[in-house]
Amino acid sequence: MNTNTSKPPLNPELKLAAKAMYLRGMSMPEIAEKCGVSGRTVYNWRNDGLWDEIICGVTPEQAAAKRYCLLADKENKTKGDLDEMDRLFKQLEGFARIRQMEAKTAAIIRGDSGSEGGSLKSQRSDKKKKVQIKNDVSGITADALEKIRTELFFGYQHRWHANKHQKTRFILKSRQIGATFYFAWEAFEDAILTGDNQVFLSASKNQAFVFKAYMIGFARKYFDLELKGSDCITLSNGAELRFVSTNGRTAQGYHGHFYVDEVFWIPDFEKINDLASPMASQKKWRLTYFSTPSVKSHSAYPLWSGEKFNEDRKKKFEFDLTHKTLKNGLLGQDRIWRNIVNIKDAEENGCDLFDIEDLKFRYSDSAFNNLFMCAFMEAGLSVFKLGDLLNCAVDSNIVWVDFKTGTVRPYGNLPVWIGYDPARRGDKSTVVVLAPPLAEGKKFRILEKLTLRGAWRHQANEIKKLSDKYNVQFIGIDCTGPGNGVFEMVQKFYPRATAIHYGLDTKTRLVLKAQDVIEAQRIEWDAEHTDIPQAFLQVRQISTGNDQITYVADRSSETGHADVAWAIMHGLSNEPLTERRKSGVAMSA
Repeated sequence: MNTNTSKPPLNPELKLAAKAMYLRGMSMPEIAEKCGVSGRTVYNWRNDGLWDEIICGVTPEQAAAKRYCLLADKENKTKGDLDEMDRLFKQLEGFARIRQMEAKTAAIIRGDSGSEGGSLKSQRSDKKKKVQIKNDVSGITADALEKIRTELFFGYQHRWHANKHQKTRFILKSRQIGATFYFAWEAFEDAILTGDNQVFLSASKNQAFVFKAYMIGFARKYFDLELKGSDCITLSNGAELRFVSTNGRTAQGYHGHFYVDEVFWIPDFEKINDLASPMASQKKWRLTYFSTPSVKSHSAYPLWSGEKFNEDRKKKFEFDLTHKTLKNGLLGQDRIWRNIVNIKDAEENGCDLFDIEDLKFRYSDSAFNNLFMCAFMEAGLSVFKLGDLLNCAVDSNIVWVDFKTGTVRPYGNLPVWIGYDPARRGDKSTVVVLAPPLAEGKKFRILEKLTLRGAWRHQANEIKKLSDKYNVQFIGIDCTGPGNGVFEMVQKFYPRATAIHYGLDTKTRLVLKAQDVIEAQRIEWDAEHTDIPQAFLQVRQISTGNDQITYVADRSSETGHADVAWAIMHGLSNEPLTERRKSGVAMSA
């Protein structure tokens, strides 16, 4: 008689399926239920497999937005689901850098504002008992929306709302002052009150999730309403809320009020604008552009400067683009309402979220002026051109069909190269995973980039995890100074790691190789990673005391010392300067 009562081993494919669910945003209890295993088993799988280290190329804000949208689309939500949605929306509000005036907005939600009609939630609850209508906004009043908006936003955002009637608005703004958060609210409010369609154009699907998550969050937090829909949410009054990327196949064919964010970082803006702006061609539709500045050579600049308006006119108009003139907003001769909101303007208008003196201390003058004071970078100082850099940006969700994020081996057994740039004097280290071209005419791709801080051992361990996740064929590490410690640790698990010792000749070869690859458009990265072109734009040419040429980059806590650019260059160094190597498919590390 067989007395062995031990359970048969679990199918390894079950574990892989569980990991895929986790990386799609499902919770641990949900995964355990679907897989028919205990919650402890799933937690062990997650910890042993380091699932949290696998998610790549997505910001925390986008990850929270993606999870929030997943829960919003779920049927029969549990109390735990609803509680998690509350926590996620609070995170999203924090990411938007907008402090909610909780006491006052809570009073509005509870109905403590003195109205006789009771709370909005109770009214919606009573209505639900009578009939279930998908995305029913019929019970939301203009007064309720106005009260919440009044408490939620700062003075400069109220100015944007006061000029909502303008056919075209173009806003040049500081970083992190809540523009995406505000315009998501504006479109949400307008759709409810008018039934008008709203179209959001973002560089990638991941960024579109942020707009969508805010709108779903507003509906749920303030009106106890669950909005449903994927790329399009249709309200009960017929208004459509659409979320599209700058891919030409999706950025056309719709109509409505049109919002586009970070226009000065969109590649081929003129082409995209020609495709997308007809969405708002009817006189009732508005266009809203908002962005931090890049360089004046960007194709969106002629629209901002008025050059495009003057293009075919005999009588030329002068456009005053000074901060003094545009600080409070001004309607130009081309019927575009322009507004500049730098960080000091935001502070004057009630935004107390920043320590401006600390930011000045942390950033170089040029970086501070560009990031926070709405100053365009000087294009001629960089050895790279913004147009070339932006041409390398793609929506990876659409075009990288062989790269499966959220899986154990996202790139299968195809070869990758790794570049590492170490921290210097307290800034961040960066590591990138670079997929080399597999055939003539194919391109390099930046599959993953990580920001690393902490001890050398920790950073080496992060590189080790990448070597377990990918079929790594090359690791290039800058060993000048602090990188040497990481290099020695990496050599223990990857003896073929290549040391890069900086000197005038080495720097020149790295930059020339990057210039060749970028100008020839032989490399791609996801369009949401605007820090990549920002980093390359910091690299400039100088002469040494001996009249020799070398390359340097300004430092800032946001872009380090152009760390992601140097990390990419370290990865590219595996291809000789004068050769375009066919990488082939290596089947083992």
